[in-house]
Amino acid sequence: MATYPFKFDPSAPFMKQAGDYIADVFYELLPEAGFEVRDEQIFMAFQLERAYSEKKTIFAEAGVGTGKTLVYLLYAILYARYTQKPAIVACADESLIEQLVKPEGDVAKLARHLNLTADVRLGKSQHQYICLNKLDDAKTSIHEGELFQRIYEELPEFVYASGSLQAFSPYGSRTDYPELTDKQWERIGWDVFQDCLVCSQRHRCGQTLSREHYRKAADLIICSHDFYMEHIWTYDARKREGQLPLLPEHSSVVFDEGHLVETAAQSALTYKLKHSQFASIVTRLLEGQIRESLALAIEEALGQSLALFAELEAESRDVPGSSRKEFAINGRLLGEIDRFRELLYAIEEELVFESGMFTLDAYRLTIVEEHLEMMQLALQLFDHPQRLISWIEEDWDGTTLVMMPRKVKEVLKERVFTRKMPVVFSSATLSAGGAFDYIAQSLGIDSYLSFSVPSPYDYAKQMKAGLFPVTPYADKMQQALDLLRQSDGRALILFPSREELDCFKEELKGYRECTEFRFLYEGEAEISRLIAEFQRDEKSVLCAVTLWEGLDIPGPSLSHVLVWSLPFPPNDPVYAAKRKDAVRPFEEVDLPSMLLRLRQGIGRLIRTREDRGIVSIFGEELQDAAVKEHIARYLPGGADVAYL
Repeated sequence: MATYPFKFDPSAPFMKQAGDYIADVFYELLPEAGFEVRDEQIFMAFQLERAYSEKKTIFAEAGVGTGKTLVYLLYAILYARYTQKPAIVACADESLIEQLVKPEGDVAKLARHLNLTADVRLGKSQHQYICLNKLDDAKTSIHEGELFQRIYEELPEFVYASGSLQAFSPYGSRTDYPELTDKQWERIGWDVFQDCLVCSQRHRCGQTLSREHYRKAADLIICSHDFYMEHIWTYDARKREGQLPLLPEHSSVVFDEGHLVETAAQSALTYKLKHSQFASIVTRLLEGQIRESLALAIEEALGQSLALFAELEAESRDVPGSSRKEFAINGRLLGEIDRFRELLYAIEEELVFESGMFTLDAYRLTIVEEHLEMMQLALQLFDHPQRLISWIEEDWDGTTLVMMPRKVKEVLKERVFTRKMPVVFSSATLSAGGAFDYIAQSLGIDSYLSFSVPSPYDYAKQMKAGLFPVTPYADKMQQALDLLRQSDGRALILFPSREELDCFKEELKGYRECTEFRFLYEGEAEISRLIAEFQRDEKSVLCAVTLWEGLDIPGPSLSHVLVWSLPFPPNDPVYAAKRKDAVRPFEEVDLPSMLLRLRQGIGRLIRTREDRGIVSIFGEELQDAAVKEHIARYLPGGADVAYL
């Protein structure tokens, strides 16, 4: 029998009993512990009770400071115990996961003040773990080999010990190496081209062992949006391969920062193809005793793969403002793709005969067949180029072809939202014009509940704001440094892209005033380490690309949010496709996307009733009166408030 924090009556509806208990939490228990009673929290609690009772999807739009996290955690945990299946809480990224489970986070508050100790485990994405194969390569390299050798030597003894594994402790997570830069981590962290299924070290891998641990969670599994979507997309394939799904069967799902789910879904549906990866997959078949016809099919396919990538490289061109390259989909390229698909099909046909002869290892054969099937599914998107988003990326290891469907709502509707299960979207920014139709339609949700409650904070009194149109004659850097002096550092500078952050970092070196402040840059260390350091060093300045959402730092350490440029969507294939589908691209795609992210960025400033601070917003587009008017609606007292 599950343990509930209230006396359970089996003859009465469970959710009504849970709802009564949660009402007591916010009316009595938390106030007695010194917490402020919030009407918005209580209203949200009653709304979620209905969603869990009716097993429906709900859009829970609640402003900053409403305490929405405590509400959904309570419902998720209690419902998990009732159904005896864990709940999933999917966060926008890994840094938000860390904040949720930090010692002073909301999970800890439940245990401390309500005596509700939950079994909460983290389900981290693959790229958050060391790849033992990549580490083996990195430690022998000339560049920083000593650093990676030291990491290798510090791994737990059981990783390379002979004999059976008797016990293990979690290891190899990105957070275990906070001092590494993002570039250093890329050299040893998992990436999409690692073929884990046939890896000889997979049973000692930190990723594999941690997966076995979190699957046994009784109450909550906390993961990222990306990881949950990967679970959805790979569910059938993993079962066909005789593997467990990435996540166990669960009772409900909460999407924290739910406005970002569509982006995560598209990312998870992305397929990447590289010649070296394809060669690695098919040449392993040559290690066995195979028929000549299969060997010839493999040889032809490898040659055609080279021809296809040569054609892609010839047709590609740089995209200004993006690290990706676009290419023209013409008859010649489609011909190369069709020829490659024919040869993949020929290999698949040959494998049917080969499997009947039992000359190849059955498990390895299954893995190759699964890879070939995934390639075929991805390349089929070229049958209807209007439904395809595609580009190429180039790095030291060659060219990568990236493919994704233009719309994901059909897949989401089938695999997520038709299930009879409570699904909660939680965010301060879910509606558009007071309605939730836009997000519902983009995700394939036909039936849903919704509500919206504002922030309890008095932004007009707590926040000062100003807009700074960037002109060719303005010294933007000097303006920014002058503004940082006004707040004595204590600032978060938000950048729309990594490129802009890197340019800022380089340009800043030419200003002597920069020595007045300590600048922390995203990418120089693991992100949670940087956030902790920013909080400790009160007058420091944190420069970030990914912290527009979710960052929660109350108090004077974050007294100034400086938006370096308006966060209009990038000039990449995903948004290019959205613009092509729109009648008025700027009004329907660029402006709403920018305003949504800007609202999230502004929301990093005021986190309690005692917080005070300023918001500074730079942008060339602020010279446009219409853009300025849209932004001013989200600022207290209008756009031209003087700094005090």
